[in-house]
Amino acid sequence: MFDTALTLKDLIFLAKGAGITLAITAVAVLFGTLLGTIFGAFKAQASALAAAPLTFVLDVLRSVPLLIQLILANAFQSIAGFGWSPFTVACVMLSLYTSAYCAEIVRGGIEAVPAVTRRAARSLGMTWAQDMANVTLPMALRVALPGWIGLTLGVMKDTALVLWLGIIELLRSSQILVTRLQEPLFILMITGAIYFLISFPIARMGGRLEARWREND
Repeated sequence: MFDTALTLKDLIFLAKGAGITLAITAVAVLFGTLLGTIFGAFKAQASALAAAPLTFVLDVLRSVPLLIQLILANAFQSIAGFGWSPFTVACVMLSLYTSAYCAEIVRGGIEAVPAVTRRAARSLGMTWAQDMANVTLPMALRVALPGWIGLTLGVMKDTALVLWLGIIELLRSSQILVTRLQEPLFILMITGAIYFLISFPIARMGGRLEARWREND
Protein backbone atom coordinates (compact mmCIF):
# COMPACT_ATOMS: atom_id res chain seq x y z
CA MET A 1 0.00 0.00 0.00
CA PHE A 2 1.29 3.44 -0.94
CA ASP A 3 2.36 5.57 2.01
CA THR A 4 3.74 9.10 2.06
CA ALA A 5 4.94 11.59 4.63
CA LEU A 6 3.60 14.49 2.54
CA THR A 7 1.13 16.56 4.54
CA LEU A 8 -1.41 19.29 3.79
CA LYS A 9 1.12 21.81 5.09
CA ASP A 10 3.61 20.59 2.49
CA LEU A 11 1.04 20.98 -0.28
CA ILE A 12 0.35 24.53 0.88
CA PHE A 13 4.11 25.14 0.76
CA LEU A 14 4.12 23.96 -2.87
CA ALA A 15 1.10 26.16 -3.61
CA LYS A 16 2.94 29.20 -2.25
CA GLY A 17 5.88 28.36 -4.50
CA ALA A 18 3.48 28.14 -7.44
CA GLY A 19 2.16 31.56 -6.48
CA ILE A 20 5.67 33.02 -6.67
CA THR A 21 6.14 31.36 -10.06
CA LEU A 22 2.90 32.88 -11.35
CA ALA A 23 3.75 36.31 -9.94
CA ILE A 24 7.16 36.43 -11.64
CA THR A 25 5.67 35.09 -14.87
CA ALA A 26 2.88 37.68 -14.86
CA VAL A 27 5.28 40.59 -14.31
CA ALA A 28 7.79 39.33 -16.87
CA VAL A 29 5.18 38.66 -19.56
CA LEU A 30 3.39 41.97 -18.97
CA PHE A 31 6.41 44.23 -19.13
CA GLY A 32 8.26 42.01 -21.59
CA THR A 33 5.31 42.18 -23.98
CA LEU A 34 5.01 45.95 -23.66
CA LEU A 35 8.72 46.47 -24.30
CA GLY A 36 8.81 43.79 -26.98
CA THR A 37 5.93 45.43 -28.86
CA ILE A 38 7.74 48.77 -28.85
CA PHE A 39 11.05 47.20 -29.86
CA GLY A 40 9.45 45.02 -32.53
CA ALA A 41 7.50 47.91 -34.05
CA PHE A 42 10.67 50.02 -34.13
CA LYS A 43 12.70 47.25 -35.79
CA ALA A 44 9.97 46.69 -38.38
CA GLN A 45 9.93 50.38 -39.36
CA ALA A 46 13.50 51.59 -38.87
CA SER A 47 16.42 51.03 -41.19
CA ALA A 48 18.94 48.31 -40.37
CA LEU A 49 21.50 50.98 -39.40
CA ALA A 50 19.13 52.84 -37.08
CA ALA A 51 18.02 49.61 -35.43
CA ALA A 52 21.56 48.21 -35.10
CA PRO A 53 22.17 49.24 -31.43
CA LEU A 54 18.81 47.83 -30.31
CA THR A 55 19.34 44.68 -32.39
CA PHE A 56 22.72 44.13 -30.70
CA VAL A 57 21.26 44.45 -27.19
CA LEU A 58 18.39 42.09 -28.00
CA ASP A 59 20.80 39.60 -29.56
CA VAL A 60 22.85 39.63 -26.35
CA LEU A 61 19.73 38.98 -24.26
CA ARG A 62 18.74 36.06 -26.50
CA SER A 63 22.23 34.59 -26.80
CA VAL A 64 23.50 34.65 -23.20
CA PRO A 65 21.90 31.93 -21.05
CA LEU A 66 19.27 33.32 -18.71
CA LEU A 67 20.95 31.81 -15.65
CA ILE A 68 24.13 33.78 -16.35
CA GLN A 69 22.10 36.96 -16.85
CA LEU A 70 20.32 36.48 -13.53
CA ILE A 71 23.51 35.85 -11.57
CA LEU A 72 25.41 38.75 -13.18
CA ALA A 73 22.50 41.17 -12.76
CA ASN A 74 22.17 40.25 -9.09
CA ALA A 75 25.89 40.74 -8.54
CA PHE A 76 26.14 44.04 -10.43
CA GLN A 77 23.07 45.58 -8.77
CA SER A 78 24.59 44.74 -5.41
CA ILE A 79 27.92 46.29 -6.39
CA ALA A 80 26.12 49.39 -7.70
CA GLY A 81 24.22 49.68 -4.43
CA PHE A 82 20.73 49.46 -5.91
CA GLY A 83 19.55 47.28 -3.05
CA TRP A 84 17.11 45.30 -5.19
CA SER A 85 15.53 42.20 -3.71
CA PRO A 86 16.06 38.88 -5.54
CA PHE A 87 12.41 39.04 -6.61
CA THR A 88 12.96 42.44 -8.25
CA VAL A 89 16.11 41.23 -10.01
CA ALA A 90 14.23 38.19 -11.31
CA CYS A 91 11.32 40.30 -12.59
CA VAL A 92 13.58 42.86 -14.29
CA MET A 93 15.81 40.34 -16.02
CA LEU A 94 12.97 38.05 -17.07
CA SER A 95 11.10 41.08 -18.44
CA LEU A 96 14.11 42.08 -20.54
CA TYR A 97 14.68 38.48 -21.60
CA THR A 98 11.03 38.17 -22.62
CA SER A 99 11.11 41.47 -24.51
CA ALA A 100 14.03 40.25 -26.63
CA TYR A 101 12.00 37.30 -27.93
CA CYS A 102 8.71 39.18 -28.06
CA ALA A 103 10.33 41.86 -30.23
CA GLU A 104 11.08 39.31 -32.94
CA ILE A 105 7.57 37.85 -32.69
CA VAL A 106 6.05 41.32 -33.10
CA ARG A 107 8.43 42.27 -35.90
CA GLY A 108 7.54 39.12 -37.80
CA GLY A 109 3.84 39.75 -37.29
CA ILE A 110 4.09 43.33 -38.56
CA GLU A 111 6.14 42.35 -41.59
CA ALA A 112 3.53 39.67 -42.39
CA VAL A 113 0.91 42.39 -42.93
CA PRO A 114 0.71 43.05 -46.71
CA ALA A 115 2.34 46.33 -47.71
CA VAL A 116 -0.66 47.18 -49.88
CA THR A 117 -2.88 47.09 -46.78
CA ARG A 118 -0.68 49.57 -44.99
CA ARG A 119 -0.50 51.85 -48.03
CA ALA A 120 -4.28 51.79 -48.25
CA ALA A 121 -4.54 52.82 -44.60
CA ARG A 122 -2.19 55.74 -45.13
CA SER A 123 -4.00 56.77 -48.32
CA LEU A 124 -7.18 57.11 -46.24
CA GLY A 125 -5.43 59.79 -44.21
CA MET A 126 -4.37 57.70 -41.24
CA THR A 127 -1.26 58.75 -39.38
CA TRP A 128 1.47 56.21 -38.64
CA ALA A 129 0.16 55.78 -35.10
CA GLN A 130 -3.44 55.30 -36.32
CA ASP A 131 -2.29 52.79 -38.93
CA MET A 132 -0.37 50.81 -36.30
CA ALA A 133 -3.16 50.89 -33.71
CA ASN A 134 -6.15 50.24 -35.98
CA VAL A 135 -4.81 48.22 -38.90
CA THR A 136 -1.31 46.80 -38.63
CA LEU A 137 -1.11 45.61 -35.01
CA PRO A 138 -4.58 43.95 -34.97
CA MET A 139 -3.65 42.00 -38.12
CA ALA A 140 -0.16 41.24 -36.83
CA LEU A 141 -1.65 39.92 -33.59
CA ARG A 142 -3.16 36.93 -35.41
CA VAL A 143 0.26 35.98 -36.74
CA ALA A 144 2.08 36.68 -33.49
CA LEU A 145 -0.34 35.02 -31.05
CA PRO A 146 0.92 31.40 -31.35
CA GLY A 147 4.50 32.53 -30.84
CA TRP A 148 3.51 34.72 -27.90
CA ILE A 149 1.65 31.84 -26.22
CA GLY A 150 4.70 29.63 -26.64
CA LEU A 151 6.90 32.40 -25.23
CA THR A 152 4.63 32.81 -22.19
CA LEU A 153 4.76 29.10 -21.42
CA GLY A 154 8.53 29.11 -21.87
CA VAL A 155 8.94 32.05 -19.48
CA MET A 156 6.85 30.23 -16.89
CA LYS A 157 9.24 27.29 -17.03
CA ASP A 158 12.29 29.57 -17.09
CA THR A 159 11.25 31.01 -13.71
CA ALA A 160 12.69 27.80 -12.24
CA LEU A 161 16.13 29.38 -12.72
CA VAL A 162 15.43 32.11 -10.16
CA LEU A 163 16.06 29.54 -7.42
CA TRP A 164 19.73 30.43 -7.90
CA LEU A 165 18.87 33.86 -6.48
CA GLY A 166 17.43 32.25 -3.37
CA ILE A 167 13.79 32.65 -4.38
CA ILE A 168 11.58 29.79 -3.25
CA GLU A 169 9.38 29.32 -6.31
CA LEU A 170 7.67 26.09 -7.32
CA LEU A 171 10.72 24.06 -8.31
CA ARG A 172 12.77 25.22 -5.31
CA SER A 173 9.94 24.42 -2.92
CA SER A 174 9.72 20.92 -4.40
CA GLN A 175 13.47 20.46 -3.94
CA ILE A 176 13.17 21.45 -0.29
CA LEU A 177 10.43 18.87 0.21
CA VAL A 178 12.45 16.19 -1.62
CA THR A 179 15.42 16.84 0.65
CA ARG A 180 13.28 16.67 3.78
CA LEU A 181 10.92 13.82 2.91
CA GLN A 182 13.16 11.75 0.58
CA GLU A 183 10.26 11.05 -1.81
CA PRO A 184 11.60 12.54 -5.06
CA LEU A 185 9.38 10.74 -7.59
CA PHE A 186 6.10 11.45 -5.83
CA ILE A 187 6.91 15.09 -5.09
CA LEU A 188 8.20 15.79 -8.59
CA MET A 189 5.10 14.19 -10.06
CA ILE A 190 2.98 16.59 -8.02
CA THR A 191 5.20 19.51 -9.06
CA GLY A 192 4.89 18.55 -12.73
CA ALA A 193 1.11 18.31 -12.34
CA ILE A 194 1.02 21.82 -10.86
CA TYR A 195 3.08 23.20 -13.77
CA PHE A 196 0.64 21.53 -16.14
CA LEU A 197 -2.42 22.91 -14.34
CA ILE A 198 -1.16 26.49 -14.52
CA SER A 199 0.10 26.17 -18.11
CA PHE A 200 -2.81 24.32 -19.72
CA PRO A 201 -5.36 27.16 -19.45
CA ILE A 202 -2.96 29.56 -21.20
CA ALA A 203 -2.41 27.15 -24.08
CA ARG A 204 -6.15 26.47 -24.40
CA MET A 205 -6.95 30.19 -24.34
CA GLY A 206 -4.60 30.76 -27.26
CA GLY A 207 -6.13 27.87 -29.18
CA ARG A 208 -9.65 29.19 -28.66
CA LEU A 209 -8.69 32.69 -29.81
CA GLU A 210 -7.13 31.29 -32.98
CA ALA A 211 -10.20 29.17 -33.65
CA ARG A 212 -12.53 32.14 -33.13
CA TRP A 213 -10.50 34.30 -35.51
CA ARG A 214 -10.62 31.58 -38.16
CA GLU A 215 -14.40 31.39 -37.81
CA ASN A 216 -14.67 35.15 -38.32
CA ASP A 217 -12.46 35.19 -41.43
